[in-house]
Amino acid sequence: MENEKLTRYRAQFDRLPYEKIYAPEEIDLWEEMFPSHDGVKLRTIFARPKKEGSYPAIVMRNCYANQYDELKIKCEEYAMRGYAAIVQMCRGTVGSEGVWEPNVNDRADGLCLVNYLEKLDWIRCMGYQGASYLAFTGWVMADAVPSKMKSMFLTVYGTDRHTSAYKDGLFRQDILTAWAKDNAGRPVDADYMESARFRPQVEVDEAMWGGRLEWYRDWITNTSRSDPYWNGGFWKALRDVPGKMSIPVFVGEGWYDHHLGSALNGFTALSDAAGNASTLRIGPWNHGIQPVINGHKDAENAESFELLEIFDWFRETLVEEKTPERRIRCYVIGADEWRDFPEYPFPKKDTAEFYLGANGTLTRAPEESGATCYTYDPQDPKPSHGGESLFATWGEIGSLLQPAENNRPDVISFVSGPLEKDLTIIGQIEAELFVESDADDTCFTIQLMEVFENGEAYNIRNGITTLAYRNGSVDRITYTPNTTERIRITAWDVAWQMKKGSRLRLDISSSNFPEYAVHPNKAGIWSEIKETVPARQTVRFGKDHPSKVILPVENN
Repeated sequence: MENEKLTRYRAQFDRLPYEKIYAPEEIDLWEEMFPSHDGVKLRTIFARPKKEGSYPAIVMRNCYANQYDELKIKCEEYAMRGYAAIVQMCRGTVGSEGVWEPNVNDRADGLCLVNYLEKLDWIRCMGYQGASYLAFTGWVMADAVPSKMKSMFLTVYGTDRHTSAYKDGLFRQDILTAWAKDNAGRPVDADYMESARFRPQVEVDEAMWGGRLEWYRDWITNTSRSDPYWNGGFWKALRDVPGKMSIPVFVGEGWYDHHLGSALNGFTALSDAAGNASTLRIGPWNHGIQPVINGHKDAENAESFELLEIFDWFRETLVEEKTPERRIRCYVIGADEWRDFPEYPFPKKDTAEFYLGANGTLTRAPEESGATCYTYDPQDPKPSHGGESLFATWGEIGSLLQPAENNRPDVISFVSGPLEKDLTIIGQIEAELFVESDADDTCFTIQLMEVFENGEAYNIRNGITTLAYRNGSVDRITYTPNTTERIRITAWDVAWQMKKGSRLRLDISSSNFPEYAVHPNKAGIWSEIKETVPARQTVRFGKDHPSKVILPVENN
């Protein structure tokens, strides 16, 4: 008997407009220990209609034990609707033989599987489908799949690993420290927040997780985009995959999914052959494809329809054997509408600039020069509350009600007057700030909010940078303490309509933990630094130092 959760999962298929062609007794469902290229046997589920013939097949590869039952149901439901379905468990997981090493074996194991399926008479053509790590297992081999593989449907994952791991030198701990602890290949009974705060972080594996994880140490010590670790071997090969693909891919994302930036880079990098037939879809969702725009009461169209999209995509590319048209479709938060855009990156129609001013104001032109200061202490970081690059701290993901202005001594707020009309933001928000610090390296953060007429503020986007990687530097650069630098802080793309009467609020600080690692206020590789020091931070504004936030808008 299925439990209640699995019954609800199966019920999703019954709501589809794609009805069952075969009854449960008219399909075959079986498992094999499939020998991979080196003889290691991998647990693999097969499903297909019993009726003799050839069928379009949907292939998946999985490493998570808690997804096995749902994937088995998915195989059954696909088969009852006229597809074959194959799910293979990654090496060293869920009953497969071998040693679990994240990422390392999935290209070779995946290609071995699909090349075997290519030779089966009962498979007419294939598509690949997966979300998160299951999407990675598709991306990692997408440039080398055999001729029967016609398309892929890959969601909430991207091929630019450095973007998934870092923002201007700050490690995305809530994603990868949490994932490493939970996927160490052994049970780890350690507190996550204590793990994230441990210094030096490079020793946390032996100190708290029961042994060395060399791959995690590689992640947290190669901070520069220019490091050979990211520009050779496996991670470069993965980053290069989109440009070598020849088949279309449906790239599904959420505005509050931690892989959004990486996925957008991958979509942009697609070859003409693949890109001209691919789809980019972004909803108001987290990594679990759930709406997380809490401040918007008008959100009737925010729910996910991904299962229908999967069937629509594979019907078009496998059953009807059509080549799709290129499509960019995104949900506009605040407007509660889905829109098709002509291209991505989004064409910049106009900008709206708001300048930091005295007494915590945001104005449309720079005014009298001034400065504001605060002390940032790494021992007391500002907690993450509302963000798009969170994972383990699940309840803080999305657009959430924010605390009052200047709610901590290390947070400074700037607020605009009421908007005279709706303002639609489409694209990448950025801030240009004139800053200084008495530390030899430190970081600055922004959080942009819409303050509704009732006084409630909800975050739109946040961003972060360090002085060592300021202005998009791919290498670590020096900073001379107590000198003023112009820095640029960028945020991920967003589609957001601010309402007439709302105000814009910009909070500036120097920490956002655990979304990002706590900066120690010392120069060097963050994970190797054991001690921290407080830093005195200054933000300058006005005509001499025109600090501002820049919004890409349609209707300034």
